[in-house]
Amino acid sequence: MAWRCQFTKDPDVSAKEYSEQASGRFLELRNIHKRFGGVHALRGISLTLDLGEAYHLLGENGCGKSTVIKIMSGALEPSDGEIVLDGQTFSSLSPIQSLAAGIETVYQDLSLLPNLTVAENVALNEQLVSANGRLVRLFDRSRLRQTAERALAMVSLPTDRAFLGTTVSDLPLATRQLVAIARAIATRAKLVIMDEPTTSLTRREVDNLIKVVERLRSENVAVLFVTHKLDECYRIGGHAVVFRDGQCVAQGLIEQYTKKELTELMTGRSIGSERYRTGKPAEAELFAASGLVAPGVHDISFKVRKGEILGITGLADSGRNELAMAITGIEPASGGTISLDGRKVAIRRPADAIGHGIGYVPEDRLAEGLFLDKSIFENEIALILTRLSNAFGIIDKNKGRAIAARLSEEMRLNTKNLDLPVGALSGGNQQRVLIGRWLSIAPKLLVLHGPTVGVDVGSKDMIYRAIQSLAEAGMGLVIVSDDLPELLQNADRILVMNSGRVVAEFEAERATEEQVYKAMLTSELEAVQ
Repeated sequence: MAWRCQFTKDPDVSAKEYSEQASGRFLELRNIHKRFGGVHALRGISLTLDLGEAYHLLGENGCGKSTVIKIMSGALEPSDGEIVLDGQTFSSLSPIQSLAAGIETVYQDLSLLPNLTVAENVALNEQLVSANGRLVRLFDRSRLRQTAERALAMVSLPTDRAFLGTTVSDLPLATRQLVAIARAIATRAKLVIMDEPTTSLTRREVDNLIKVVERLRSENVAVLFVTHKLDECYRIGGHAVVFRDGQCVAQGLIEQYTKKELTELMTGRSIGSERYRTGKPAEAELFAASGLVAPGVHDISFKVRKGEILGITGLADSGRNELAMAITGIEPASGGTISLDGRKVAIRRPADAIGHGIGYVPEDRLAEGLFLDKSIFENEIALILTRLSNAFGIIDKNKGRAIAARLSEEMRLNTKNLDLPVGALSGGNQQRVLIGRWLSIAPKLLVLHGPTVGVDVGSKDMIYRAIQSLAEAGMGLVIVSDDLPELLQNADRILVMNSGRVVAEFEAERATEEQVYKAMLTSELEAVQ
């Protein structure tokens, strides 16, 4: 059975009437199927995108969202169905045809060229394609600079010569995310597709991006978001398009749906929005930092009790990321002390942290966390190879597989095939593999940096429940995140950082999102006053 997306919340508007009423029709998918061998990834997708409208493509990882946007952008060919683009019918699109028609895509992995400059990454697409859809080899550096300056200004990034000439690989992840968005809006696009565009952005940067979307819509550009963040969808407005198991199960004005309804449509089950944290930490102190000084961190002191979940938040330049790297040895502290179980420990490198039982789940699982071409089994045992090896360096694979199988079961991985490459898994399953790997060392303290970045609502629910179980077992956890609902639902306490210092502390059970966000924007002096 093929579903057709329609306004399911308004029975007075049929799919035919909606089609007749629509104006500015730009792109239409008709009964699109996509098969990868024996996997039927898309099952009769039919939907329409109109100019000047915003669409939010929602669904769990693996439901077909990325596949359908790759078909729109020409990266994949459909197995069956038709694509109607600006009134012309195609069986498939090439990337050049898609670009020439005005379809710009920001993929989840950003797809930036790390060895090129910011200006080159932002403005290159405009010069690649001519008006007739052919690849062009002429290069206009003056025009490239003008295009880059205009697009960067729209996303509130610097436009000076130094930033334009910066190599993209030298930028932090959040800035790279904004550069990728600037690239998408640099040309006179008709449809801008953004795959998880806000995963690494702070709330202030998200606010700016929402203004960019409003501007694009006012210029009659269609915007398609692939996202898991429902709060942002409601702020932007427009239409919700819900996928489940490769089918489009609903489309309608997002304001007509509650979060609970959208979640149930995405997952097929009910997931609540109440606090996950129900337990209480022990009185015994597990971890303490005193007068900690590191790059971007100034004289910070805090404690974590056994079984406690501590949230740390702040804007991108607040020092929260640097603090996480300091206590895990990635960017070691130059001053102050760290104690574990009441005993001072020296952490000068990640191996020291691991040796003392401190684990670190990084924010960017693709670039910093996982070996994408290696199997689940190889990823899960990466930290315990010495423990699994005999005197001759030979790994006991049977023992390793038993450990990997246990960790995969604990993290409820959606496969029992441990030989699958991690790169073939959905974002939610990749994150579960990464967390499972750090559980292999049985850490006393686990630092999770953005634990649900790019993860669907179903996987979020599972990860949150796993975090609570670890705390109940006595592990200390530190969640570094700018996802305030995440912290308010899961933490015992929340520390707010600004300019490298802790400027506020909240009991998560009693705090509100507005209070925490206000503290994030408050300077240290204002916080003291």
